[in-house]
Amino acid sequence: MANLAVVGQSVYRKDANPKVTGKALHVGNIEMPGMLQVAVLRSPYAHARITRIDKSKAAGLEGVALVMTGVDVAKMPGVDPYYGPAFRDQPILAVDKVCYVGDPVVAVAARDQRTAEDALQLVEVDYEPLPAVFDVLEAVRPESPLVHERHRPAKAFADLAHVKAGQQSNICYHFKLRTGDVDKAFADADRVFEDTFSSPPAQHMPMEPHVTLVYLDEQERLNVWTASQSPSYVRTELSNTFSIPMHHIRVRVPYIGGGYGAKLYAKLEPLVTALALITKKPVRYALTREEEFLTITKHKVITKIKTAIKNGSITARKCEVFWDTGAYAEIGPRIGHKSGYTAAGPYRIPNVWIDSYCVYTNHVPAGAFRGFGVPQVIWAYDSQMDIIARAIGEDPVEFRLKPALEEGESFATGTLVRSFGIKEAIRQAARAIEWSKPRPVQTGTKLRGKGIAAGVKAVLTPSISGAIVIMNADGTANVLSSTVEMGQGSETTMGQIVAEELGIAFDQVHIVQPDTDVTPYDTITAGSRSTYHMGNAVRMAAVKIKAKLFEVVAAKLEAHPDDLVAGGGRIFVRGMAERGMTISEIFLAKFGSLGTTLAAEAVCQPTAGHMDPETGQSEKCTEYWFPSATAAEVEVDTETGQVKVLQLFSVGDTGTAINPRHCEQQLLGAAIMHLGLTLFEEMIFDEGQLVNGSLLDYQVASIKDMPESFRPIVVEVPHETGPFGAKGAGETGALTVAPAIANAIQDATGVRIRGLPITPEKVLRALAEKKGEALPQD
Repeated sequence: MANLAVVGQSVYRKDANPKVTGKALHVGNIEMPGMLQVAVLRSPYAHARITRIDKSKAAGLEGVALVMTGVDVAKMPGVDPYYGPAFRDQPILAVDKVCYVGDPVVAVAARDQRTAEDALQLVEVDYEPLPAVFDVLEAVRPESPLVHERHRPAKAFADLAHVKAGQQSNICYHFKLRTGDVDKAFADADRVFEDTFSSPPAQHMPMEPHVTLVYLDEQERLNVWTASQSPSYVRTELSNTFSIPMHHIRVRVPYIGGGYGAKLYAKLEPLVTALALITKKPVRYALTREEEFLTITKHKVITKIKTAIKNGSITARKCEVFWDTGAYAEIGPRIGHKSGYTAAGPYRIPNVWIDSYCVYTNHVPAGAFRGFGVPQVIWAYDSQMDIIARAIGEDPVEFRLKPALEEGESFATGTLVRSFGIKEAIRQAARAIEWSKPRPVQTGTKLRGKGIAAGVKAVLTPSISGAIVIMNADGTANVLSSTVEMGQGSETTMGQIVAEELGIAFDQVHIVQPDTDVTPYDTITAGSRSTYHMGNAVRMAAVKIKAKLFEVVAAKLEAHPDDLVAGGGRIFVRGMAERGMTISEIFLAKFGSLGTTLAAEAVCQPTAGHMDPETGQSEKCTEYWFPSATAAEVEVDTETGQVKVLQLFSVGDTGTAINPRHCEQQLLGAAIMHLGLTLFEEMIFDEGQLVNGSLLDYQVASIKDMPESFRPIVVEVPHETGPFGAKGAGETGALTVAPAIANAIQDATGVRIRGLPITPEKVLRALAEKKGEALPQD
C-alpha cells in the first residue's frame, strides 16, 4: 500500500455530514401533493381458505380512495398476482387462501393514515381454516399438510434453473453435496460424533422500516422511490409482474436506514404499484415496527451433523440442514444452496455428504439475513469442532489449525480456495484472547472460560455490477452506481477507489445515488459483494478514463503512455513531476473547451462453473471467500445462568482494506448484531401466532450488553482480482460469534448448549443435568 495515496486510508465517510445534520433524504421524508397512505388487513389464521370479503362499508368511508383485494389485483390486465425472487409463490394480496398469520389480505389507500386504518375495521372477511404445519422436521414428511399445492420456480437465477415446476412437496429446494465414501469412513472410524443444533427465527431490526412511494409522472411512467437493497431487481420484477416495459419504470433509492438483507428483492413495491396504477395518485406505504415482524425474518435452522474421527483426524462429515423458509420461498432456495455447500466447514475432510433442504411452513416468510444463512451452519459445525476436540483431548485451536484448508487446496465442492486467510484468522484470534496463557483454578459461583470459533462464507456467484465514471473538465468526477448506501460506507469506498485510480483528491469524487434511469445494473447490495464487484467496475471505468487522459498527454509531451502517472490532479512523467499537465489543461488540449466531459462504463461479471446437482461438485462455485474467526471470554453465574461476555475479538480476512476504519467498524457491527442473536434474540410462535412481535417483548443488544473489551482485527490477504486486492467485510464479523461464545461457556462450566439463543434458563438446565438434577419444565 506504500505507493497508494487514498486507498488504504481511513478517510471520513462521504455520507457523514448529511446524516448527522439531518439533511439526508429518506423515502419517509418525501411528500407529494395528494399522496395516499396505506393500511393493510392481515390474516389471523396460519392457513385458511378465504370464503368471503365484503369491502363495501370500507369503500364508502369518506377519504378512502381504494379498497383492494387479491381478486382485484388478479383482474388487472396483464398482471401476474404472484411474485418472488426464487419462486413466484407470494401473492401481492392473498387471492384464495392465506398461508401465515400476518399474510396481507386487503389494502386500503386513503387520504391519511388514520382514515386508512379506520377503513380496515369496516372490512369483513370470512375464512375456512385449513390444516397447518409449523415444525420444519414435520413439514418434510410426505403426509404433512401442503403449504402450496404446486411449485412455480421464477427462473430468475442460473443456479436454480434446474428446479422443476409442479412439484407437490413442502421441500421447495434440496441441495446435495457428495464427495468420497462417507459410509466407509464412518465404518472405519475410531469415534463418531452426532449432534443436532438449532437457531431460531429472528428479526433484522433496521432502524428505518420498509417504505415505498409510487406515482405516475406526466408521461405516465411508473416512478418508484423505495428503501431497497436491490433497485435493479425491483425494476425487473415490476416489469414482469405488471407487463410494463422497463423503460417505463424508474426506481430510485436514497440513503436507507439499514437493511441487513431485509430490504432485498421485492417487498412493498408490487402492492404499492398496484394501488398507484389504479388510483392514478401518489401512494406511500411505510410498515409499522409490528408489521416488520410479519414481513420477513431470519431462517430458523435445524442442523444434524455427524463426524467421523480416525487417528485424531476428521475423516468424514455428514450434514442435514433444514431451513424453515416460512409460507413463501423468498430467497430461501438460494440460501439453502449457497450456505448449504459450506456446511462441513473450511476444513480438509476427504468424505463429505450434505443435504440442505429449504422447507415451506405456515410461518412468516424468511429471507436473506446478514451472513446469508452461513452463521446458522457455522453454529453447528464449529460448536461440534470444540465438542470433538475436548472429547479426544486435543487443544481446540490446534484441532482447527491442523485440518484448516491451505491456499490452493480443494473445498468440499471441489473448488480451489484462493486468498483464504482462515489459518491466520484463527491464530490472530487465539493470540488476542491469550489462549495459551495458563488458566487459574476457579472457585465460587462465577466461572470464566474462553472459546474460539472459525468459519467461512462464499460470495454470491455469479452476479453483475456495472458503473459509469464521468470526468469533468475541472478535475472532478461523478460515479454512477446502483450500489445502495445503507450505512456500510459504499459511497466512501467507491470514492476512494476512483480517486486513487484517477489521481485526484477524495473530496473531488461525487457518487450518484441509485436511479435506474441513469445508474447501470447492479445485482444487489448485499452478501459483502459491493467492494469487490462494484469496486472493480468503478475502477475499470476509471482506468478507461485515465487511458484517454494519458493518450492526450503522451501526444502533447511526446512521452510514452507507460511512462505517465496520475496524481495530485495532474498527469505527469514518472520521476519528472514538473513535466505534466493538469486535468483542465488536458481537456483544453483535447476539446478546445472546458465545458465537456469524458465518460466510461465498465461491468464486473464473475462467473461460476457448473455445479452438478447430484454431487454439488464444481470447478468454481464462488469468486472468493470470507474467512472469519472469533475469540470470546465469558463469565457464567452458575446460580442464575447469566452469561456475561468479558472479551470479544472479531477477526476477518477482508483482503486489502480500502478503508481500514470501515473494515473494523463492519467487523464490530456484525459481531454486535450476532451477540444479540446468540444471547437473547428469538421470535417466539404459538401455533403460528407470533407472541413477541414488538420491541416491548423482543430484546436486541444494547450498549449494556457490550463486552468490556471488544476489538476488531483485520487480516489482509489480498485477492489477485479484487480492486487493489480488496474483497469485502460486511458479514465476516457475524459468522462465528455464536459458536465462540458457546465454546467459552463449555470451557467455563463443562456444559454444552446446542440451541440458540443461549438464555440463562438453558444454562441453568444444562448445569442441573450435569449434576444429575432436573429443573421443572414450563
